[in-house]
Amino acid sequence: MTGANGAAPTEAPAAPPQANVDDRTWSAQTLGHAFADEALLLRALTHRSVGPDNYERLEFLGDRVLGLAIADHLFRAFPGEPEGGLTRRFHHLVSRETCAAVARALGVPARVRLNLQARSDGGADSDNILGDVMEALIGAVHADAGHAAAHALVLRAWADRLGGQVESVKHPKSALQEWALARSLKPPAYETIRRSGPHHAPRFDVRLTVGDLPAVEASGGSKQEAETRAAELFLGRLGG
Repeated sequence: MTGANGAAPTEAPAAPPQANVDDRTWSAQTLGHAFADEALLLRALTHRSVGPDNYERLEFLGDRVLGLAIADHLFRAFPGEPEGGLTRRFHHLVSRETCAAVARALGVPARVRLNLQARSDGGADSDNILGDVMEALIGAVHADAGHAAAHALVLRAWADRLGGQVESVKHPKSALQEWALARSLKPPAYETIRRSGPHHAPRFDVRLTVGDLPAVEASGGSKQEAETRAAELFLGRLGG
């Protein structure tokens, strides 16, 4: 079919995908931000297993915004703390584990978009994916409304974690190693017993042993994530 001038009619460009009403409501109520560009919200919640229009570029931005927001807060909130103490707090607050924990507290696992394979492989509960999505959401808010809005999101989402004592920010693997050392036990030993899943969403099963104590097993989207979860399980079994 041709137009009046004999040329084929051009199709209007497809409208960018938009977040659904439920996601928009969640963002406004939970993140405290109503997106002007709703495609940013959808992109921030979309894993690469779904397609090329995913959260990775927003994650890159959000990682830097998060770091600046946390560093600025710590500098102002702890005027007497030396650089080493600020650094320890900073690394804990921006760690993959903390970002994932914040994402879980905000209900991100129910919102992240994965293909069926990635979801069946446990992607919605992966520290790596949830941490990335959390950073992407920060990046999306920054891209939509600027640094002040993104900074405010970080302070709201991390509020319960910003004033913790240095002792409370110890990584589970470090805490377990110190526990074993204090009792003259052999250092914790981590063994990868299984790797499964596709390349884009691998799963690692790890067995942790400390001396002759009963071993624990845990899974994660990376060896580091699985080892961290194993250490958490072991400490939880000890009551600490």
